[in-house]
Amino acid sequence: MQALGRSMLMRRRQVVCGLATLLLAAGPVGAAPRPDWNRHPHQLMMITSPGCHFCRQWQAEIGPGFAASPSGRLAPLFEVDVDGPFPDGLALDRRPRITPSFILLERGTEIGRVEGYVGQRHFYPVLEDMIRRSGLNLPG
Repeated sequence: MQALGRSMLMRRRQVVCGLATLLLAAGPVGAAPRPDWNRHPHQLMMITSPGCHFCRQWQAEIGPGFAASPSGRLAPLFEVDVDGPFPDGLALDRRPRITPSFILLERGTEIGRVEGYVGQRHFYPVLEDMIRRSGLNLPG
């Protein structure tokens, strides 16, 4: 009986240690994303909120193909909740309040912003116009 108790205790410890290792590797819950500005100097930060219908619509209509698009290759997307936490060192024109908002960043500094979701038909033209106005060229 005592050996069975030790065995169960050892299994529990293994499970707890394994879960702790996974959590530490994944980073803190609710931790801010850490964009790699050296690898991707331009990135698109999408501001979302849990109850945002238009955020879910964007994720269903645009999200699956965004990374392969010219805009997605130029500025990979990462998402941040409207209430944060935000990545350290951002220089934004103003705090985002509308979801979704799409903020074009150059090494953490805002160079363009689109607030709201204009729908599947108009999203890329509006985004590409913002990119061009920011002085960037889309990859071919």
